[in-house]
Amino acid sequence: MTSDQIAVIANVALALSFIVGLIFGIAQVRTASRDRRERLTLEALREFQSREFAELMAYVSISNLPPTREEFMEMPTSERARFMQYAQEMESLGIMVAEGLIGMDLVDKTLGSFVTTTWDKYKTLFSDLRRKQPDPFLGEYFQWLAERIEERMRLSPRKPFHESHSGFMPK
Repeated sequence: MTSDQIAVIANVALALSFIVGLIFGIAQVRTASRDRRERLTLEALREFQSREFAELMAYVSISNLPPTREEFMEMPTSERARFMQYAQEMESLGIMVAEGLIGMDLVDKTLGSFVTTTWDKYKTLFSDLRRKQPDPFLGEYFQWLAERIEERMRLSPRKPFHESHSGFMPK
């Protein structure tokens, strides 16, 4: 065997090992991405099931938000804090969906129209706050999420799982 043949074999072996390494690396990155998404999905589900979040949902659903910043600032601090905490939770959720960290399906299946109905409560106040603070970004991901859910429910509403999978049996 000549040195040219050995060099060719070595170059082919090097190229093949590079290709195998590249394929393995891509597979690892995809696996890590899927694992991260699954972990964030599970964490989001746990958060939706916490007593604190349930209390926030109950509070927001039965309480009225004032339409202006001035009226909002007149509310007791504890009430303002509850409204802002819920808004921050929805903002964080919107960011996670927008960044592709969790899926819209999860939000649709767990909170669904609750996001849109609560955004309707916040809309007037947030518009006022955006103008007067001024902070045009206040609640932007909460709004975006609510609008996407509303659009999704209008254009392609899903059937309840118990109706669409009546004969489904997990393995």
